Amino acid sequence: MRNLGIIKNGAVVIENSRITAIGTTAKLLKSSRLKKNTIEIDAGGRLVTPGLVDPHTHPVFAGNRAEEFEQRLSGKSYLEIAKSGGGIKSTVRATRKATAESLFEGGKKVLDQMLRNGVTTVEGKSGYGLDTKTEFKMLDVLNRLNSHHAVDVVVTFLGAHEIPDEFEGRPDEYVALVCGEMIPSVATGNLAEFCDAFCEKGVFTLKQTRIILQTAQAFGMKLKLHADQFHNTGGAELAAEFRTFSADHLDCVSDEGIHLLKRAGVIPVLLPGSVWILKARHKAPARRMIDSGLPVAIGTDYNPGSSPVISMTLTMSLACIEYGLTPAEALCAATLNAAHAIDRGDKIGSLSPGKIADLVIWDADDFRELPYWIGKSLVHSVIKNGKQLTL
Repeated sequence: MRNLGIIKNGAVVIENSRITAIGTTAKLLKSSRLKKNTIEIDAGGRLVTPGLVDPHTHPVFAGNRAEEFEQRLSGKSYLEIAKSGGGIKSTVRATRKATAESLFEGGKKVLDQMLRNGVTTVEGKSGYGLDTKTEFKMLDVLNRLNSHHAVDVVVTFLGAHEIPDEFEGRPDEYVALVCGEMIPSVATGNLAEFCDAFCEKGVFTLKQTRIILQTAQAFGMKLKLHADQFHNTGGAELAAEFRTFSADHLDCVSDEGIHLLKRAGVIPVLLPGSVWILKARHKAPARRMIDSGLPVAIGTDYNPGSSPVISMTLTMSLACIEYGLTPAEALCAATLNAAHAIDRGDKIGSLSPGKIADLVIWDADDFRELPYWIGKSLVHSVIKNGKQLTL
């Protein structure tokens, strides 16, 4: 993760939305690959990287939870707020009332901001519906955003995000609804590529989560998992058992969990924004993961409650400060490893011949400036699918 393969005075050749060559400018300008009508974009000596990839977001919702931010500052925990009717359920109530068009417009604004911060691909989850009608409304919006926005959206079904009010005290019945009605319809309708679940104390037990993953797997869906965020529930071990593409959060993961994730080839997606916002007592042992050989990825966990963080460069800064990543490791975690966490590692995440031409030109001379200038957007321009965008 520390070897970025930096090319000084480098250049990239793009044809039909794909990278066809990469090397020094002097070499490529002499190359027979270049055609007479080739358009040259002079980056002016600036830093050029792959487009950033955010592998864990919740970009479609209604309302906000600013009052909960104040409550947490006053000493209330995330779980205490959730038990009193706040948290995810608060956003669920607002999202159920919202029209699809208002959710689309809100999601579009989110993606606009992410693009201006250098993100070219995001994973977007549902999970603020918790009933069939609203979950499908969210998935439809996510798919519309993918079709109509420059940022690519990889869609994840997260019906098992929380137990809704109407199923209070009857979690097994809600799991039956998710598995018996929602997942089959999502899978057969190709509404989502991935299925995720929140395996956590007070939400979905290990047994319930296993049933959800088994059902999604049986219907051919790819798997992700919210694991070991507030407690060590064995979520990482479960993710390893199912060989999910990623296990996310992992703030309370065990050493055994780390070992099994590596053996199973599961990408850890760490979310330093939520640790920072929640002032969490535990944070993922990123250094131990990386030193053990795990290819760590990072994401914003953008959502209206526990992580209203929209910037991946800020997330890189937090990964360095909170988790001890080096700037090179943070950039790798926000590009190539993040791409693998959403099964796009063969298409995006690095400047390699054959990959999609998603690039960012930064107002920076050195990659270390990206996490160094905390909270500052250094994006000069974005090239998406080989075309330079107007931001």
